[in-house]
Amino acid sequence: MVYSKEVENMCTVKCGASHGCAPIPEEGKWVYSKEIKDISGLTHGIGWCAPQQGACKLTLNIKEGIIEEALIETLGCSGMTHSAAMASEAIVGKTLLEAINTDLVCDAINTAMRELFLQIVYGRSQSAFSEGGLVIGAGLEDLGKGTRSQVGTCYSTKAKGPRYLELAEGYITRIALDKDDEIIGYEYVNMGKFMDAIKAGTNPDEAFKKEIKTYGRFADAAKYIDPRKQ
Repeated sequence: MVYSKEVENMCTVKCGASHGCAPIPEEGKWVYSKEIKDISGLTHGIGWCAPQQGACKLTLNIKEGIIEEALIETLGCSGMTHSAAMASEAIVGKTLLEAINTDLVCDAINTAMRELFLQIVYGRSQSAFSEGGLVIGAGLEDLGKGTRSQVGTCYSTKAKGPRYLELAEGYITRIALDKDDEIIGYEYVNMGKFMDAIKAGTNPDEAFKKEIKTYGRFADAAKYIDPRKQ
């Protein structure tokens, strides 16, 4: 260790007050976190890119400092989806410290990694008070039975009003309007179940018809429109 002349000339004064670090809640325990291996928990966070045209929702399940599970959901940028594919290979199996220092290419994913690092090392995880934490695979629960991200996509203009394109239930095929041209329901296709049926051998036309569902007062509409064309 190299000290400046000013420090060398100082007399020694002992540090009397030293109570150590404060404990943080981790998976139903109070943990004195001193090393990366002391960190465990499952947490979610959002990141955004510099031009703010895209966002990433990142879910990490960490056990003893190692990222055992990662769910990476991206929105708004085509290049980001490819970065997400790379990140899914690059961060799993690494320590939390390694992962935050891994260049994940996409600003949004890097920012999400930073935000989750701050949350988890301060004990702000979703599993902080869950004894034993959450099993590896818990991240998939966010996707539901269809194993697809829960996406909401709506478009609107002052001149022509709103268009529902995709909501939690699925891909919107038609919007139901009443006599005043206000939305009272919609028809949708659950794309996850639709694709599962095709993979199971169901004819695509039959699978499509089977998974068409409606929401709201769809049957009472005065007219129906295709939100992508009308």
